[in-house]
Amino acid sequence: MTTTFPKGFLWGGATAANQIEGAYNEGGKGLSIQDVMPKGITETPTEGPTPDNLKQVAIDFYHRYEEDIAAFADLGFKVFRFSIAWSRIFPLGDEASPNAEGLAYYSRLLDELEKHGIEPMVTISHYETPLHLARKYNGWTNRQLIGFYENYCRALFENFGTRVKYWLTFNEINSVIHEPFLSGGIPTPKDQLTQQDLYQAIHHELVASARATKLARELMPAAQVGCMIIALPTYPLTPDPSDVVAAMHTAQDSYAFGDIHCRGEYPGYLLRRFRDQGIELEITVQDREDLKHTVDFVSFSYYMSICETADPAKKIKGAGNIMGGVPNPTLKASEWGWQIDPQGLRVVLNDYWDRWQKPLFIVENGIGAVDTLVEVDGGKTVVDDYRIDYFNDHLVQAGEAIEDGVQLLGYTSWGCIDIVSASTAQMSKRYGFIYVDRNDDGTGSLARYPKKSYGWYKEVIASNGASLKK
Repeated sequence: MTTTFPKGFLWGGATAANQIEGAYNEGGKGLSIQDVMPKGITETPTEGPTPDNLKQVAIDFYHRYEEDIAAFADLGFKVFRFSIAWSRIFPLGDEASPNAEGLAYYSRLLDELEKHGIEPMVTISHYETPLHLARKYNGWTNRQLIGFYENYCRALFENFGTRVKYWLTFNEINSVIHEPFLSGGIPTPKDQLTQQDLYQAIHHELVASARATKLARELMPAAQVGCMIIALPTYPLTPDPSDVVAAMHTAQDSYAFGDIHCRGEYPGYLLRRFRDQGIELEITVQDREDLKHTVDFVSFSYYMSICETADPAKKIKGAGNIMGGVPNPTLKASEWGWQIDPQGLRVVLNDYWDRWQKPLFIVENGIGAVDTLVEVDGGKTVVDDYRIDYFNDHLVQAGEAIEDGVQLLGYTSWGCIDIVSASTAQMSKRYGFIYVDRNDDGTGSLARYPKKSYGWYKEVIASNGASLKK
C-alpha cells in the first residue's frame, strides 16, 4: 500500500531571512537581534555586529534568490515558506513609515516565485525582532510592541496582500518560554527575568498575533492566517502516574499557545498556574476581544519528542534537550543530540487535529547533519542517505495521519537549502537538499550543489508521496 497525499497537497521547503539572506546592512535594513547573536543561543549576545557572525552574509540569498528559486522550481515546490526581516521594512521597528527599499526587495522575490508558479508562505516575525525594539523597549515585555507589530503587519498586508495567501504571525511562539531573547527580543538575562514579566510578554505577543489576524481579515479576506508552534510530543518516562502528570504539565506549556490561538481565551490550566505562582497579568477588555480573532490553521515545527518524569533522580539533561524534558532511552539521536521519532509526528498530527479541529501544516521538519561534499560521476554532491531515511520515515507517518482523518494542508522541509543554524549559528549543521559551499569560519565559494536527497525529494513531490517506502 502506498502513502496517499491529498490532491493539491502543498509540498515545499522553509527558510528564515536571518539564516539565508545575508546583506545585513544593505537596502536600508536596520539591525535585528540576530546581528548580535554570532553564536546563536549558545553564548551571550554581543554589543554590536561582529565579523564572526555568519548571518551577515549567510548564504547570500539576498543577491542569489533567482538562482535558488529556480532550483526550488526544479524540485517541484508548490510552496516556499520564507520570513520577512522586520528590520528591512522598519529598520528601528518604531517608525511610522516603512522602508521602500525593503518592500521593493520582497516584491522582487514574490515576482520570482510567481514566475515559477510557487505559492509564497510568509512568516511575519521569525526570531528577527529589530534590535532597537529589544534594547529601547525591553522587547515584548513592553505593550507598545503590539502597536509597532500591527503597523508592520499593515505595511505587509497593504503591499503584498493580493500576492500572499498564507501568513504565519510568529515563528515557534512557544519558544519564548525557553529563549526569551531569541523569541521575544527580551534582553533581560533569563535568570533575571521574572515569570510575571515573561508571561506578560507572551500575552503581548498573543494579542499582537490576534490583531494581525483581525487586520488580515479586513484587508485580505481571501488570506489564511496561521499560528506557528514547536510541536513537542511529551511521553511519561515510566507508567508511574506521577510521570504521566509531569508529562501532562510539560505538554501544556506548548498546548497553551495553540489553545489561545484556536479558542480565543486562556485555558483553565494556565490560569491555575498563574494563581499558584502569584502571576497577575495586565489583560484589558480590548485584549480579551482581540484574542477572539482565532487562526484559520495551525502550523508547527517538528524535530523531536521528549520524556518527562516526576523523579528528580531521573531528570537527565541530554545534549539536544533545548526545550527541556529528558531523553527517551528507546530512541536514537542526531549528531546534535536531537532524538529521532518519526511516529511522534503521527501522534502530534492526531493530537492537534482532535484538540483544535483546525487544518494543520507541517512547516518545519528536518535533520541537521555534517555533510561531506564528494565527487560522483564528475560532479560534486553529498551522499546523504541518512537524510533521505529521516524524511522518508517522517513523511510516511504524515501519510498515516492523513489516513487517520487528519486534515493536513502541506509540508515544508526545514532548510531546503543549507543555511546558518538558528541554535548554534553554524554552517556545518546542514539541513538542505542543496549544499552551499560555506564553512563555519566563513570561507567558501557559496556555490550550490544538489545532494542525493535533492533527486529523492523531487521524486516524492512529482509522485505526490507515492514513491515513499514504508
